[in-house]
Amino acid sequence: MPLRNAYIAYGTHWSTPFSRWQGSLSGFNAVELAAQTTSRVFKERGLDPRALDSVVLGSTVPQKQSFYGAPWLAGLIGAPDISGPNISQACATSVRSLLSAALEVEAGMRRATLVVTCDRTSNGPHIYYPDPQAPGGRGKAEDWVWDNFNKDPWGGTAMLATAENVARESKITRDEQHEVTLLRHRQYQDALANDRAFQRRYMVGVDLPRGKSPAVLDADEGVFLTTAEGLAKLKPVLDGGTVTYGAQTFPADGNAGLVVATRERVAELTRGEKVPVQILGFGDARVKKSFMPMAVVPAAERALEHAGLMLAQMKAIKTHNPFAVNDIYFCRTTGVSPEKLNHYGSPLIFGHPQGPTGLRCLIELIEELAIAGGGHGLYTGCAAGDTAMAVVIKVG
Repeated sequence: MPLRNAYIAYGTHWSTPFSRWQGSLSGFNAVELAAQTTSRVFKERGLDPRALDSVVLGSTVPQKQSFYGAPWLAGLIGAPDISGPNISQACATSVRSLLSAALEVEAGMRRATLVVTCDRTSNGPHIYYPDPQAPGGRGKAEDWVWDNFNKDPWGGTAMLATAENVARESKITRDEQHEVTLLRHRQYQDALANDRAFQRRYMVGVDLPRGKSPAVLDADEGVFLTTAEGLAKLKPVLDGGTVTYGAQTFPADGNAGLVVATRERVAELTRGEKVPVQILGFGDARVKKSFMPMAVVPAAERALEHAGLMLAQMKAIKTHNPFAVNDIYFCRTTGVSPEKLNHYGSPLIFGHPQGPTGLRCLIELIEELAIAGGGHGLYTGCAAGDTAMAVVIKVG
């Protein structure tokens, strides 16, 4: 049965620009930066943090003192009387955080919950695990970001290998991947048209430390110029493979957020244009070991089933596509044209800060549907552990 009373308050949603790995946002504590962004959005849009019942914080890369997570964030934004969970589910963190908020609102436990997702893949922590029983008491070390990109402890493979496995089994070629990459790059250019008119509907700049140039990061940083000629020169990353650096995303930093509320509370919170945004259904899935890109399809199917809708009823679709392989597999399996997916941009082009990646995609989906006069939309995205999560919304 679809959800009935969980809405996103239009105008409360935002995303910072995404900044490339070791770029302009690499020196910020991700939680503190998310609090700064949230406070800026609330002030500029006339929102009162004291109107919130709770907060959900989604992140995947530990930051100094992020143990305190959601309560710390709430205090920093001027809402010291509320709390909530800290959620981490790799690249499904955004949808899982949204699900947590939506279910509490649907159950009548909350009336207005702030969902904030943030991550800084840059300068990830280097962790030491003591082991007194080891020879000499020597412990074990882990590079949180790099080591986990490169090996799934259950699957035994790197993220890249999961894309190669799907490409090999589905006979997806390097040239097909490059064609989709070029398409996604052209779609991203639409978001930059008319002085970035589309992105300015939701994107919030970040003030950089004094002396930095520019003083404000107000646009994505790290997007690569992509041409057919340039892609043709690239060799697969793995010997005997098909996936090149041009047909996959890159690590990034940033944050995003929105408010989930009851229908009645949304009417009180919304400023400016009144655009109803209803959350209808969620889905998750896990596929066979080391075939992560495949998971986007069953997750989408389950979200559609929960919402009581068919894929053909979706006016717009967004995906988290760390590899072009993801979208090719999705389109082959579902029959959806590649051109229907990811209008205005996708993580393949604008980067991948993990926690907030899905929320930015959802925000862009909302804005795309608002421009189109409303309709149903689907977001689906894969995550570590050969998993995926999806959500279905209705705008208007």
